[in-house]
Amino acid sequence: MRYNKIRKMDISNGEGVRVSIFFQGCIFHCKNCFNKETWDFNGGYEFNQDVIDKILELCDKSYITGLSILGGEPLHKKNVNGVLELVKKFREKFKQTKTIWLWSGFLYEDVKDYEVFSYIDVFIDGRFMQDKYIPNLKWKGSSNQRVIDVKKTKKNKKIVLYC
Repeated sequence: MRYNKIRKMDISNGEGVRVSIFFQGCIFHCKNCFNKETWDFNGGYEFNQDVIDKILELCDKSYITGLSILGGEPLHKKNVNGVLELVKKFREKFKQTKTIWLWSGFLYEDVKDYEVFSYIDVFIDGRFMQDKYIPNLKWKGSSNQRVIDVKKTKKNKKIVLYC
């Protein structure tokens, strides 16, 4: 599995100052995607233990509020196991002191049973749709996408929006 880039201080993908990783590979190819360079599963760089260690080190600063996971498509079958390894190690190190946000083109209802949802706090679901694009939406690109509070959603057994 591969990743495209890591942002050490990201203020646009989640609350606060975050570390963001963009995974490589996507099957959706949304029209006017802001991140087309992540579509190729063979692009980018190898994702391995050294990368996980680097991300954990970057997150271990007092001003970092959490980790954001984007793509490409982090929940694609080629990526989900590596993402799971990352979020498990992140949670081991930071417990509940920092948050994990994850963006995916998949709908929550279709992937909610993935183990990764035991570790993440906020899930932004749904494909970007150009005809539903609204500038300045908070943490999403089009109005069909949802910013989901994962813990409240699991507890209430129905979708609870984060905002």
